Amino acid sequence: MRVLVVGSGGREHALVHALSRSPQRPELLCAPGNPGIAQQARLLEIAAEDTDGLVAAARDGAVDLVVIGPEAPLVAGLVDALSAAGVRAFGPTRAAAMLEGSKEFAKQAMAAAGVPTAAWTAVTEVEAGMAAIARYPTVIKADGLAAGKGVVVAADAVAARTALEELLVERRFATERVVVEEFLEGEELSLFALCDGERALALSPARDFKRIFDGDRGPNTGGMGSYSPVAPLDDAAVHEIVATVHQPIVDHMRERGTPFHGLLYGGLMLTPAGVRVVEFNARFGDPETQALLPRLRSDLLAALYATTDRGGLRGVSLDWSPQAAVTVVLASAGYPQAPRTGDEIDGLDDLPAGIELTHAGTARRGDRIVTAGGRVLCVTALGDGPESARSCAYAGARMIDFAGKQMRSDIAAHALAAS
Repeated sequence: MRVLVVGSGGREHALVHALSRSPQRPELLCAPGNPGIAQQARLLEIAAEDTDGLVAAARDGAVDLVVIGPEAPLVAGLVDALSAAGVRAFGPTRAAAMLEGSKEFAKQAMAAAGVPTAAWTAVTEVEAGMAAIARYPTVIKADGLAAGKGVVVAADAVAARTALEELLVERRFATERVVVEEFLEGEELSLFALCDGERALALSPARDFKRIFDGDRGPNTGGMGSYSPVAPLDDAAVHEIVATVHQPIVDHMRERGTPFHGLLYGGLMLTPAGVRVVEFNARFGDPETQALLPRLRSDLLAALYATTDRGGLRGVSLDWSPQAAVTVVLASAGYPQAPRTGDEIDGLDDLPAGIELTHAGTARRGDRIVTAGGRVLCVTALGDGPESARSCAYAGARMIDFAGKQMRSDIAAHALAAS
């Protein structure tokens, strides 16, 4: 079986790792990939946004399944183009991917499906945005894709006006609309579900850390670390969340005539009043995927393939290791505002057995690996509990060095108290 993974980051490297463990022993390709992925898959020099190039490569290369990592190709309609060429793809169509492509669309879908979320208003002008704020702090979101950075938690009117002007006047992230919504308090949770257009099959829960600095301080990033599982959630609690959040959305999208196939990511807040949806994404999350997939004992390839058929997940179950996994992200100097690139990375060959290293933003320069993005590497370790997994992950992270390296020191720290 020949599988093409689309993307170049840590999530895609984690997918390649997991697919390489499939008993089906697939031939793996990746476009465009990165130096780490190159050790396990044949790289194709095709950008993730090059729809025509990817379709041609998949069709002409007799690819059996295309696994799409990033959100932008999904929102641009890559699955639609592949389907028209007769190629199976893991991921939603362009219409279904609007759950991530537009915050307003997602909110409207939640309202129609009866899915609980924060109170919200969509606006196109600064003054309308200010008038929509009932209390502070408040949350202001770019309506479209923003690589995980288009969210501002405004503590006061000055911060809110600044954010609205950046988004609606300066057109940061090229958005013409923003969603102003109620600030939710509670514990954050990432819960993914594989979807086949009819049903949602939950993955193990995970938690990620969005802010750049310890204690959840500083600006939002794409994610500075993650861990899985999340205590004290058991199978019954996960089943209840999926029945409240994911399945109603799958049912709604099917009724709209745009069935959702692929991975539905629920970014959730566990509030005192119950679960609330913060956002939906239409693909595997990063860096939660890096913590989740090393715990998966089932055949990932078989599960992804099953989502491409309507009702294909009927009878499918997933088996998870009871071990804990912790992922620590190593970021470049200047991230997230102005990431520096080109710094040589040391220590990659010295990591102990048991560490799963995924490349997120690296490049090869001669015989050296250098930084090439904001989030550079992800270090994941398994352990019998969060304490041992965390200790091992941080030991590996400290062995890797490059100028200006940033990493949080508190990833999964509060998981120890819950274990």
